[in-house]
Amino acid sequence: MSQSNINKAYENPGLHFLETALHYMPAAYAELTGNPGNAEITGIVRFYPVGDGVLVNAEVYGLPVSSENCGPAIFGFHIHEGNSCTGTASDPYANAGGHLNPANCPHPAHMGDLPPLFGNNGSAWMMYFTDRFTLPDVIGKTIIIHSNPDDFTTQPSGNSGAKIACGAIQAVT
Repeated sequence: MSQSNINKAYENPGLHFLETALHYMPAAYAELTGNPGNAEITGIVRFYPVGDGVLVNAEVYGLPVSSENCGPAIFGFHIHEGNSCTGTASDPYANAGGHLNPANCPHPAHMGDLPPLFGNNGSAWMMYFTDRFTLPDVIGKTIIIHSNPDDFTTQPSGNSGAKIACGAIQAVT
């Protein structure tokens, strides 16, 4: 990205982020798939370098829909330290590991803590700009959607429930 594009990002960041997502290839991505009980979940998370941060764009389909009239369809969303979306029958994503947290910070200050996903009739779309990590920090790691919203308090991982979808973050080649 040219210096003029980086400077432009700070003049009108919202417009620049949208233009980045629409016109540039991401530097990394993760294809999300649901666990056996949530096989309908699919999606993609794209990672773009922008200035001194990373733009994260998540697009998810097939999320569980709340049956409660006022019940939230909010899902925990984290980058995990493992490099594989494999596991066991009882924990299909056991090899995704815990939240990415190389500095051993308390939750929610982990490098891998992301804002929650808000479902809308089974879909979610989010764009988030962060300086918590760089692309080399997350390439080769996993990204997880959890069944419950993160409470941003409970240690070590926010009481966000089961891992319902996973994707391995890889560089675009």
